[in-house]
Amino acid sequence: MMKPFSILVALAFLLVLAPVAQAAGQNDDVLTYHLNAARDGNFTVPNLNFASARDLHRDPGFSPAIKGHIYAQPLYWHDESGRGILIIATENDTVYGLDAVTGKTIWQKTLGQPVRRSELPCGDIDPLGITGTPVIDPATGTIYLDAMLRDEKSGAPAHKVFALSAENGQVLAGWPVNLAAKLASQGFVSRVQNQRGALTILNGSLYIPYGGNDGDCGRYHGWVVRVQLNDPGKVTGWHTAAVGGGIWGPSGISSDGHDLFVTTGNTMDARQWGGGEAVIRLSPALSFSGAAKDFFAPRDWRALDERDLDLSGVGPILFEDSGKPLVLALGKNGYAYLLNRSNLGGFGGSMASKHVSSAHIITAAAAFPAKGGTFVAFHAPGTQCKTSGAELTVLRIQAGASPSIDTAWCGAVRGAGAPIVTTTDGKSDAIVWMLGAEGDNRLYGFKGDTGERLYVSKPLPGLRHMQTLIATATHLYVAADNTVFAFGF
Repeated sequence: MMKPFSILVALAFLLVLAPVAQAAGQNDDVLTYHLNAARDGNFTVPNLNFASARDLHRDPGFSPAIKGHIYAQPLYWHDESGRGILIIATENDTVYGLDAVTGKTIWQKTLGQPVRRSELPCGDIDPLGITGTPVIDPATGTIYLDAMLRDEKSGAPAHKVFALSAENGQVLAGWPVNLAAKLASQGFVSRVQNQRGALTILNGSLYIPYGGNDGDCGRYHGWVVRVQLNDPGKVTGWHTAAVGGGIWGPSGISSDGHDLFVTTGNTMDARQWGGGEAVIRLSPALSFSGAAKDFFAPRDWRALDERDLDLSGVGPILFEDSGKPLVLALGKNGYAYLLNRSNLGGFGGSMASKHVSSAHIITAAAAFPAKGGTFVAFHAPGTQCKTSGAELTVLRIQAGASPSIDTAWCGAVRGAGAPIVTTTDGKSDAIVWMLGAEGDNRLYGFKGDTGERLYVSKPLPGLRHMQTLIATATHLYVAADNTVFAFGF
């Protein structure tokens, strides 16, 4: 029988080990785009504060051997042994599982032959393979993704949905699912639909957003497709009534755990509103009521259609402020729209709106609590920015008695990455990180409260626009063409 003193020693030993186990990364999995279905991009990293951010350094021992252009955000998952595995999906239709410490390949799986740009009516990605960020089901350790590939039988472009083991990359039984075959009666045509937005899981179902190819060619729609995880043969879909209305922002579908939220883009030749230029709430069964409480569209939606000023370049960001459940939408017209999540408001029914950028807003945004409200960071020059070369804008949202949207600060970044935020406990030592993708290709870090620059890296070649980094307990990871960069702190 253990003596009382021995019990106390054992308990003390366990208390010492607890933070060590947490620091080892058992609770820092990154299973979806921007960490969670709210898409706020707020990563809690206890050891990454203002001081350690200044000492950020690239890990020279991390040198993966991968091939392909990368648009999707990396994911991070632990196997049963506690080993961290980075999941990297490429436009070559190859998925890699990398050792998160060394970068060595643990497994790789090629799912098919990607589609060349010349095989499509329009587009700007060549080849076209896996673009939207996959999602991992933590209950089963399964990776779900959409791959654009040549069908083995017909040779035609096909969107196929795969389920892979995160342990070894093997395709699970019953998968892939050919969406054109399942949704042919509803008019889903793979060659005119592109899959750019992140996937999500809710209540045992996988949800996948679709838009069109760059250039708006063909009769595409904004689609959300549902695949039941325990029976992948059961596939249903919802799409915009009007042609167009693509759901293409990189953050894809947002969820509050009860419903799904999407932003849609421009529709074509719509005499009546057909679901475009909107924030739309869908039930898990993909029903849309059409009631004003379940959608928001600017009153000038028709003018936005005519000028190709999509609301869908940024997916909806879900957060709370002053005890109110909110949604923020950002458009290519440079406007920010603050919405009541319980009642989206219908046509023109925003709580507040403001012209916040002098350019198109096309990326994903990140949100974090701050003194005096909630801060939201996005890529685009702000209308109130006086900093030269500032392509990072941070808004202050206040949802009190008089809801307001103002510019908090601007950061000098040149390039089109999607920002994230790290905090030590959800709100303290907030740091906004952003990549100058397809600009100066540097990684930047700024104090979340003031905008003071804490870190800037040397150029990182091969970054693709809208690329998003991730944060774990010990590293920041950045994916680029044919490689992944790791930064330690």
